[in-house]
Amino acid sequence: MDQNHELPAFVEIHEEGPREGFQIEPRSYALAERAALVEALAEAGLAQIQVASFVSPKRVPQMADADALFAAIRKRPGTRYTGLWLNRQGFERARAVPAVDLVGSLYFYASDAFSRQNNGIGADEMAERQSAWVDLYRDAGLAIESAYLMTAFGCNLEGEISEARIAAALEHIAQMQRTAGFTLPKLYLADTVGWANPRSVRARVDLVRRILPDVRVGLHLHDTRGIGMANALAALEHGVDLFDASVAGLGGCPFCGHEHGSASGNICTEDLVFLCHELGIETGIDLERLIDAARLAERIIGRRLDGRLMHSGSLRALRSGR
Repeated sequence: MDQNHELPAFVEIHEEGPREGFQIEPRSYALAERAALVEALAEAGLAQIQVASFVSPKRVPQMADADALFAAIRKRPGTRYTGLWLNRQGFERARAVPAVDLVGSLYFYASDAFSRQNNGIGADEMAERQSAWVDLYRDAGLAIESAYLMTAFGCNLEGEISEARIAAALEHIAQMQRTAGFTLPKLYLADTVGWANPRSVRARVDLVRRILPDVRVGLHLHDTRGIGMANALAALEHGVDLFDASVAGLGGCPFCGHEHGSASGNICTEDLVFLCHELGIETGIDLERLIDAARLAERIIGRRLDGRLMHSGSLRALRSGR
């Protein structure tokens, strides 16, 4: 363990399975089933759940009923139910749904090629457009809460992403804060297509802390090549206390530019919670209820999912002798 950091006492985990998981599936699923999964996740203690995306129903028909899904959920006090949008039309659509908890987020790309594939514009132009989002959020009375730096560890289209490129993106964000007059609370490094390793996780977290010393660093990790949880452990040991995760390991990136298809889903929520609890880190999440939610996700999807704990169970019964 790094001598300069301690394990966090509490880790905040944002759930993305209901959006990222169902969006990538080739077919659509019943609204009632997806609402039940969101409710099960909330009952397990997830404080923030990304429910759906407000995007083109022609391009992503699985999310065409996002408005109705939010309306169908029985909301639990203390849980935020968020959505994703990529343009102003999507944002305005989300604003029109009272049940959506709006989060002001900005998006930056370390890979120019990936930005062009995902957004139709290069990374520099995408970064410049974020200034307009700052103004749009401000006009809507919405604070800037977070920023994501996509492909922060590597890109299937461009290959290695140097620390110099990451530093340049972070410097741009720092300058934007000064120019636009806002303070960014959280910045997520996103391993969008699964290039991260424990060493690069530690190095790039340090880079963020050096250039943006007041920001809270989060990680959006994928388990594309089987070391997602090793990367999470490296981050925990480096003091990171904010993660995105996906129940049962649902989801992935459909635009990863890889011949074998999409990048595997986010690190598995229940497996991450188990790791935290085994290390003595609190999460505020009921692990047994979360495992039940993962098994519900598997029944809805109709095939075996990638989570480990949902199949093996936790150690609670074995430790209690039952």
